[in-house]
Amino acid sequence: MAGAIIENMSTKKLVIVGVILLLFQAFAFMVGGLIAPSPTTAVHYLATKCVDTVKNRQDSKWFMPWGPNQCEKIRSFDEAMAKKIEANNIVFAVHIPLPNKEMSPWFQFMLVIMQFDIAFKMHNQIEDGAMVTIDVGLAYRDDTISEWTEMAHSFEQRKLSCNFTTAKTYENEGRYYECDLLPFMEVGSVAHKYYLLNIRLPVNDRKKVNVGIGEIKDIRLVGIHQNGGFTKVWFAMKTFLTPSILIIMIWYWRRITLMSRPPVLLEKVIFALGISMTFINIPVEWFSVGFNWTWMLLFGDIRQGIFYSMLLSFWIIFCGEHLMDQTERNRFSVYWKQVGPIVFGSFCLFIFDMCERGVQLTNPFYSIWASDVGTELAMAFIIVAGICACLYFLFLCFMVFQVFRNISGKRTSLPAMSKARRLHYEGLIFRFKFLMLVTLTCAAMTVIFFIISQVNEGHWHWGEHTVQVNSAFFTGIYGMWNLYVFAIMFLYAPSHKRYGDEQSSGQCITGDAGANSGEDIQLTTTITHVDGPTEIYKMSGKEAQE
Repeated sequence: MAGAIIENMSTKKLVIVGVILLLFQAFAFMVGGLIAPSPTTAVHYLATKCVDTVKNRQDSKWFMPWGPNQCEKIRSFDEAMAKKIEANNIVFAVHIPLPNKEMSPWFQFMLVIMQFDIAFKMHNQIEDGAMVTIDVGLAYRDDTISEWTEMAHSFEQRKLSCNFTTAKTYENEGRYYECDLLPFMEVGSVAHKYYLLNIRLPVNDRKKVNVGIGEIKDIRLVGIHQNGGFTKVWFAMKTFLTPSILIIMIWYWRRITLMSRPPVLLEKVIFALGISMTFINIPVEWFSVGFNWTWMLLFGDIRQGIFYSMLLSFWIIFCGEHLMDQTERNRFSVYWKQVGPIVFGSFCLFIFDMCERGVQLTNPFYSIWASDVGTELAMAFIIVAGICACLYFLFLCFMVFQVFRNISGKRTSLPAMSKARRLHYEGLIFRFKFLMLVTLTCAAMTVIFFIISQVNEGHWHWGEHTVQVNSAFFTGIYGMWNLYVFAIMFLYAPSHKRYGDEQSSGQCITGDAGANSGEDIQLTTTITHVDGPTEIYKMSGKEAQE
């Protein structure tokens, strides 16, 4: 058997390959830390209070907060009361972006968070469980003179969560409640230059609509979008890495198919891992710059989920194949207890994503966080996902420990071999253990990235501080995945070298013929009738069988 590159390549060449991969990993972090700006930008907006009189009300009328066709404005609700303007005739208008700026397709998405400024009044306090009903419309245009085109319109409800930190007395009237941020809108593409939000708070005393919500003074919005500079760096990485992984994947599978034996499960799973990495690498996001594809966020989440499932399953099978005996290994059905929960968890993530981003394809104002049940389910889902990720890593550590113990048990037969052969096998064991430690490191970073991503995605909904994710972390982890998959396919590809050929040339043989005969017998009992990519794979299977 020729064996794999990881065991036949000289130590000097392996070190060179390792250093090159390490330099690329450092470069991936440096790209995010030194070149790319922060992943997202938050812009604060204060809604302008426009007046919509009954005689001028039209379904197609949009209210601009500034510019040549700006609306009739009022500064406060006291002014509205003095002018006898009803609450139903007040429209809160927000233009995105700020004056003299433009939105860009490079921003990729637009997330908007809402916050109410509510003053305390003894006769108009916020009731427990108060719900705000919002009549909101979203429009767009691509120049400053065209008419606004409606993009979405919806009636939404948001539950107020406000605290008044001082005593509720007449002396404290006019002070503001401390209200949590509320999820408001998410758009999956930024295909237009200008956006306009018109927000109404309709009041109906008979139907108890917007009654008991306190005295709202202002509406503040926070617009969050991806930085264009970060998007360009991200696209460039994907464009560069896609052909790299695709070429090594084709080269790997070609070497597998040239072998006389059929590929084993481990080799098939490595190839599947390469396919999933290529799938997530393909830079289809370039099309989002020219096309209004609002489903790109959902599609990106699906690709990410497929890769997570494949990567986590690969690590389980990679370790398991070095633990199973020859009668159990090379059968995917053996791993259903480990891989099944991974697939189920990924399916749950998909359903959770469809419940929010799937609905947002038709209604960008929908949010699963808007209701108590939805918020509790979402928070519970994120917490459970984080716990499961940690438990997975602990289980993987346990499997690696078992693999190490299994491999170490085989070292008891090494002293009976000649020095050259013993050093050869000790070198193989060291290389394999080092690769397993690299795998554990990669798994740890992946779990940390998954947890931080989940927390970071939900922090605006919770209204609390969260971890600030630097661009270097995104580009570094993404580069790490690609380099790891590249290394696995390269190191586990069949080698054209044969260790036995080197021995026959006299480079590695010491001792008399009797000793050599004894070693051959030892090796025969070690790897007889065991097909696999590496000597360690064969040794571990035989050890487990014994």
